Amino acid sequence: MPEFLTYNFMQRAFIIGNIIALIAPLIGVFLILRRLALIGNTISHVALAGIALGLFLGIYPVYMAILVSVVAALGIEKLRNSYQDYAELSLSVILASGLGLATILISLSSNSSGIMSYLFGSITLVNRQDIYLIVPLGIVIVSLLVKYYYGFFYISFNEREARLAGVPVSLLNFIFMFIISITISISVRVIGALLIASLISLPVAAAIQIARSFKQTIIFSIIIALISVNTGLIVSFYCNLAPGGTIILTNVVWLLFILLYKGINKKTGRKRWNYG
Repeated sequence: MPEFLTYNFMQRAFIIGNIIALIAPLIGVFLILRRLALIGNTISHVALAGIALGLFLGIYPVYMAILVSVVAALGIEKLRNSYQDYAELSLSVILASGLGLATILISLSSNSSGIMSYLFGSITLVNRQDIYLIVPLGIVIVSLLVKYYYGFFYISFNEREARLAGVPVSLLNFIFMFIISITISISVRVIGALLIASLISLPVAAAIQIARSFKQTIIFSIIIALISVNTGLIVSFYCNLAPGGTIILTNVVWLLFILLYKGINKKTGRKRWNYG
C-alpha cells in the first residue's frame, strides 16, 4: 500500500475527492452549455457566508453552507425568471449579498482563523462526519442526474422549446439548482469554497476540445477531473501544498496540454458534435 494511503485522513480525502470529481464536471457540462458557468462561482461565494455563519453560531459549517447555498440557489432561479433578458443580474445580486454577509460574519466570529481551511481546502481536517454526510449526498446527486438526464439535456440547449415540448422546466431548474448548491457545499472541505467553481468548469473546458459528442464531453470531463483530483491530492500530500490549489493547477495543465496537442496536430475545419 502506498504511504499516503496508510493515513486515515488521506483515505477520507480520496473518498470525498473522487465523489466530487465525479459530480462536479457532470454539473459543469450542463452549466456551460446553458452559458451559466458563473452560477458555480456565485454559489461558492455564498457557501462561504454559510461557513462563516456556522463558525459564528458554533454549528458544523458544512450544514450551514448547504442551507445558505440552497436558499441562494432558489433566489438565483427566482431572480433569473424576473430578469429574463438580463439573467446575469441575478448572479450579481446574490454574489454581492453573499460576499457582504460573509465579510460581516467573519469579522464577528471568534474563530475567523478556522475559515481558511474552508477557503482553500484542507485534507488534514477531513473527518468521519464529512464522510457520513458527503457519501449519501453524492449518491443522491448522481441518482438525480441520471434520472433527469434527458430533461437537463433538453433545457440546456433550448429552454423555451423544451417547455413547449412538455418538459417540466421549472421543476428541473429547481432540482438542478439544488444539485449545484449541494455539490459546492460538500466540496469546500477538500477543494475550498474559492476554488470549487474551477473544478466545475476546467475539466469541461478541456473535454470540449477533444470530444465529438455530448456524451463524450461528459466522459472525458469526468476522467480529467478524476485524474486531476487524485494527482492533486498525492502531490499536495508529499509537497505539503494546499490540495484545492494543486487540484486546480493540475486541471489547468491538462487544458494547456490538450490545447497544445491540438495546435501541433493543426486540425482544420470545425468539429461537429453528435448530440446523441
